[in-house]
Amino acid sequence: MKPAYFALSLALFAAAPAHAQGLTVGVGETWIFVLAKGQPAKARKVKPSASAKRGEIKVSVRSMLGTTMTINGNVAMAYTYKASLVGAGGKPIPARSCTLPANNQLSFEHWPQQAQAVRLSDFKPAPDGGNCP
Repeated sequence: MKPAYFALSLALFAAAPAHAQGLTVGVGETWIFVLAKGQPAKARKVKPSASAKRGEIKVSVRSMLGTTMTINGNVAMAYTYKASLVGAGGKPIPARSCTLPANNQLSFEHWPQQAQAVRLSDFKPAPDGGNCP
């Protein structure tokens, strides 16, 4: 494959925000999505002022003293999920995440590492409403 085609293919792949392995939310972005088989689906980029409708989850990622993320779900149950920071060059950085609370309650996450994005995946119902591990 010629280098120009390879670079274009790589850029298109990196720009794909949602697929079976999760949703990548870049710093400065806000997304709304639903869950399908524990993975983000029907994801769409929105303005930060947008509200999640019934069954939807809203997530925003910002650069503030590292990386911060707010997430709230207009969902009936709490969920645990996997969060990975995406560093320079797309290198994954494992990160700890708290529970996404039910009933549109806001959860705030902060990691001291500076990331380019946060990748969310593997949502599962939280036992007993969940908490922060």
